[in-house]
Amino acid sequence: MKIITIIGTRPQLIKSTIVSQKLREAGIKEIVIHTGQHYDNNMSGIFFDDLKLPKPDYFIGIRSDFHGDQTGKMLIEIEKILMEKECDFVLVYGDSNTTLAGVLAAIKLHIPVVHIEAGLRSYNKKMPEEINRIVTDHISQILFAPTDFAVTN
Repeated sequence: MKIITIIGTRPQLIKSTIVSQKLREAGIKEIVIHTGQHYDNNMSGIFFDDLKLPKPDYFIGIRSDFHGDQTGKMLIEIEKILMEKECDFVLVYGDSNTTLAGVLAAIKLHIPVVHIEAGLRSYNKKMPEEINRIVTDHISQILFAPTDFAVTN
């Protein structure tokens, strides 16, 4: 089995630490794409060293931008990688622009998506993250919800 994990923000790096470790222990091949949404050493690089995360297989380096521009650039680059590398699942975390770009690229290529942190809601659609959460949950095939409230959603 092969999984492509898409990360890009500090919280995603931290959360992926244990999941990546467990995937390796289970003998599951993981390819990591880092979009660069959080890109400086304090927001990204330090976690690879301190948490002993394997360096990403791909670093896109998108950096900061307007939501649409950032998400669009990520989508283009993630899609290229997904078309090049076959996988059984794409794994995304949370509610960032990285998450949205990853799930859109995967679903359009008919690759099943695993969403970690599914079901979380603020019920404030003025927050870009809330839109990302809703869209990601609706088009992911496997949802890992962290609380009973998230399971209900």
